[in-house]
Amino acid sequence: MGQEQVFNSPDRDPADGITMPSEHKEDSIDYVEFAAPEMDSMKAFYGSVFGWLFTDYGPDYADFETGSITGGFSRLADAGSSPLVVLYARDLESKLKQIVDAGGEISRDILSFPGGRRFQFRDPCGNELAIWSDGGCDPG
Repeated sequence: MGQEQVFNSPDRDPADGITMPSEHKEDSIDYVEFAAPEMDSMKAFYGSVFGWLFTDYGPDYADFETGSITGGFSRLADAGSSPLVVLYARDLESKLKQIVDAGGEISRDILSFPGGRRFQFRDPCGNELAIWSDGGCDPG
């Protein structure tokens, strides 16, 4: 549901395409999000060095495709922060409960975004991760 496909690699033809898996695997790393306060320079760098393809979702967010994983660049994330690893789960509420019951801490409650919903949590050592689901909109 991206608004614009952007191709930044001079060495690859976008017609070559990138084939991505069509299904998300439960409890698997599914997405990686990088802070990108300088969105254009990030897309230019990763497009020219690695041939990644981009889909812009407004001025503050762009998805990327590598051929083996998808991810995103967020202008709103803290510069210099660690990449955010995003896992997939079909049942977001159940997974949130499992994390809390196992000693994890919810750092961002469930929120909706175009294409699904997600929440973020910290594991017992303080590493922050997210879990997303394409299972509809927030009922609130």
